[in-house]
Amino acid sequence: MGPRDPLPTMRITKTKINGPAKKEKKWNVTIRLPMVMVMVMAMGAAIVYKLYRALTYGVSPLVYLHLRWRKIRGREHPLRWPERLGRPSVSRPPGPLIWFHAVSLGEGMAAIPVIKHCRRLRPDLHILMTTTTYSAFEVIKNRLPSGVIYQFCPLDIPVAVDAFLGYWKPSAIIIIEGELWPNLIMGASKHGIALGLLNARVSTKSFKQWSGPLFRPLISLLLSKFSLIAPLSTLQAIRFQLLEASPSTINFSGDLKYVHEYDESEGDIGSIEDLKASLAHRQVWMASSIHRGEEKVMLAVHKVLMQKNPNLVTIIVPRHPQHGKEIAQKLQKEGEVVALRSRHEKLMPRTNVYVVDTLGELRQLYKLTPIAVIGGSFLPGLAGHNISEAAAAGCAVLTGPHIGHYSNMVSAMQRLNPKSVLQVSGKSELEEALSQLFSDARVLEAQQMAAKQAFCALSSGIVANVWNLLNFHVFRRALC
Repeated sequence: MGPRDPLPTMRITKTKINGPAKKEKKWNVTIRLPMVMVMVMAMGAAIVYKLYRALTYGVSPLVYLHLRWRKIRGREHPLRWPERLGRPSVSRPPGPLIWFHAVSLGEGMAAIPVIKHCRRLRPDLHILMTTTTYSAFEVIKNRLPSGVIYQFCPLDIPVAVDAFLGYWKPSAIIIIEGELWPNLIMGASKHGIALGLLNARVSTKSFKQWSGPLFRPLISLLLSKFSLIAPLSTLQAIRFQLLEASPSTINFSGDLKYVHEYDESEGDIGSIEDLKASLAHRQVWMASSIHRGEEKVMLAVHKVLMQKNPNLVTIIVPRHPQHGKEIAQKLQKEGEVVALRSRHEKLMPRTNVYVVDTLGELRQLYKLTPIAVIGGSFLPGLAGHNISEAAAAGCAVLTGPHIGHYSNMVSAMQRLNPKSVLQVSGKSELEEALSQLFSDARVLEAQQMAAKQAFCALSSGIVANVWNLLNFHVFRRALC
């Protein structure tokens, strides 16, 4: 910054790393801030963080009581809930340790291929994996490579975070998607721990809140602590830039949710093969990741399709298992013949609805159906779910209008082939689309092929790209 350019300049940089070579493409997006404003915002950030830390310290007793209440209700692990307070349940091995954190199941599954890659290339490193939700723990604990330590993430209260960092002493922390907890990030920075953010995204709602005068200085301070931010899209890169993340940290790698590794731990393979045999001579479609209220849409469509296809089987996979049990009970009261997966109920000739009330089997279940309708997208306020798992299995993929940040994934696949994802506006268009797929085998096959090809094109090389970015921006600093 010379005498003729007294204002700080920020530019968005798109970087693609392929092996040792690094090529950069820059956009001319420039933001200039007066130096006085920069200093004021820095001071404001420090004050806001001190207030946040004092507040979270003060409410710690209430947080502890709330945690106990969640344990009683079955929302926390009955034995391992103290881990949320930073209390370890296993010993830390000697040597450098890398901590990967994901909130829930989707983000945790996205982290696993990177963890496996890390274990293969750097067996000298110890890996710690944490998640927040109990449901994620139940699935991911059986998917991690041997030797990976699995704990629950500490709550963002000073006592828990300080205890966790003090015990595990990670060399680097890799966060999946958008967990910006102030005590954790500032504590890591204080201890000289390198930080990386993969699949980074900020929702529209969060961006509006974080851009306001109250939160912006703090968010800017937190983002300044990261050595790497790998955003999901150009739009996300711009949002992080506008929140004043350093341009040198923003690099593209691809969406980790395109990466799928199937193994025998994913579901009860034997029972899935039995189910596949039972469905061999039936017309099948699946409604997956259904939220409360969406079952009304899916079951209404099911009734219409049954009029033309009496041999139909509709597989319903709710987002939460308890919701599945409730759907099955309601249908049984209405006289429907329903099979519930958790009870190991068999498909009978008169069974037309199969409800999956289990976790961790979705990728295997997609292999049973030629058509997948992805839920979390048919009611206002919802924000979609991962469509790439269905595409990877070779399904014809349909989704509703409310897809949130997954619009980037839908657009990317549609650019490669418009038939790869069919986005419908609601119940009527869904009925029409499914009726066509069931009545025209050529249309169905074309959509299946388009989805599979788009997935293969978009998923290639992502883990290698992520690993190269982590090596260059994070591990080189953390493990020197």
